[in-house]
Amino acid sequence: MKKIREIVLDTETTGINPFGKDRLVEIGAIELINGKPSGRIFHRYINPRRRIPKHIRAVHGLDISFLRDFPTFDKIAPQFLEFIGTDSILVAHNADFDINFLNCELKRAGYSTLHNHRVTDTLKLAHQMFPAQRNTLDCLCNRFGIDSSARVFHGALLDAHLLANVYRHLRPHKFDRLIKFFRICKQTLCALFNDKRQIQRIIY
Repeated sequence: MKKIREIVLDTETTGINPFGKDRLVEIGAIELINGKPSGRIFHRYINPRRRIPKHIRAVHGLDISFLRDFPTFDKIAPQFLEFIGTDSILVAHNADFDINFLNCELKRAGYSTLHNHRVTDTLKLAHQMFPAQRNTLDCLCNRFGIDSSARVFHGALLDAHLLANVYRHLRPHKFDRLIKFFRICKQTLCALFNDKRQIQRIIY
């Protein structure tokens, strides 16, 4: 059986505009193998080379006086890319935010960007599972009985750990949808070719 490798990740930043002057200040990522933590993590603080507005510092508690001694993104990019590899599924909450920041940083550092086809957005999964409800990370932790009391500030590694636990509850919903999709494909192929045994050999 082929291993399913997923990387649950989170980022912290200097603001909300990755295409302007805002930069990453922290990356946290956890490796899952077949849905279970492998014990491998990636965690780096990043020097953004700019001051962080007060209202943003209030979210993650990081300021330039702490971050200035850490490497800039271009220095840690090879380690990050090696950790996520080329075949893993990237899992993030409100993934566009994290992926846009990562891609802008990667592009500035001269690396290829991450493709959306390998990204799973847990916010979208949560909206499908709980339509018309608030589906923030805190709300999902409360809903699934996950202890988030240590989350005084947002932190990339802490939030990645919490999201991995949340994803454990959302993941079956994701794969149930895929199974239903492949069953429909199989039924359609069988109807088209009128040879169920041949189609079964192709699929299995």
